[in-house]
Amino acid sequence: MNKRTLAIFAAVGATIIYGLNHTIAKGVMPDYVKPFGFIMLRVTGAALLFWIVSIFGPKEKIAKKDYLRMLVCALLGMGLNMLVFFKGLSLSTPINSSVLVTTTPIIVLILSALLIKEKIIARKALGIAIGLLGALGLILFGAEIRLDAPNIPMGNFLIMMNSVFYGTYLILVKSLLDKYHPFTFMKWLFTLGIVICLPFGYQELREIRFTDLPLEMIGSIVFVVVGTTFCTYLFNIFALTQLKASTLSAFVYIQPLIGIIFALLTGQDRLTFIKILAAALVLLGVYLASKRPIPNP
Repeated sequence: MNKRTLAIFAAVGATIIYGLNHTIAKGVMPDYVKPFGFIMLRVTGAALLFWIVSIFGPKEKIAKKDYLRMLVCALLGMGLNMLVFFKGLSLSTPINSSVLVTTTPIIVLILSALLIKEKIIARKALGIAIGLLGALGLILFGAEIRLDAPNIPMGNFLIMMNSVFYGTYLILVKSLLDKYHPFTFMKWLFTLGIVICLPFGYQELREIRFTDLPLEMIGSIVFVVVGTTFCTYLFNIFALTQLKASTLSAFVYIQPLIGIIFALLTGQDRLTFIKILAAALVLLGVYLASKRPIPNP
């Protein structure tokens, strides 16, 4: 099996993990672990794993001039975005979550235009409008009466804010990723993430009754820490060594499909007309906004 084929399998693996994560993480919250306490487990576990694998990477020091950018990236990528996403997921549903997170490419495009003055052509502008219309429809009209989703509109809004924070992180982090080895970068980013999330998650972390957790819930927590947080990053890094970024980004269309199917199969969520319409609009918007223009002959 050649490296390109392995890279495709890695990209598919990361996408499957992301798709399953919406339902698996939702199943843990809030009965067994509250969202901010879950984030403490996530950033602490990921930091430990990246410190271990960094033994096999180059020995690098972070330049003083990069301290502030590193802190801002940690705040956006390992702090605010994770906190609002898990809080939003605890208030909303797995299908809503799997649809709304795919708006990240649209958010990145908007932020790129605002922050680095990237030009937006008409087709991309149309894609942004359609995608945001779908997301807004899900936020405003996707409410249901569910015991496990006590405030769906607020949850959907927080999941959208996750895309905003993560999109900003993706723009700011590029210069650091070009400069430092991924292992060096991630071990420090997640270490800073522990410090950032501690004021929010310390009390909820203390409330976790580890000895009373069912084996299934322990497995779900391990899946989120090792799979969603650690393995997906490594899979995507390997995939990028063999595939174009545009090719890798196309896998975003698979994630909501996996998320929706898994949520339905496990009985964690159900489809409604609003969800179907919103998903169609969001995916069409992401496609139009992300599609590369055809070069002139």
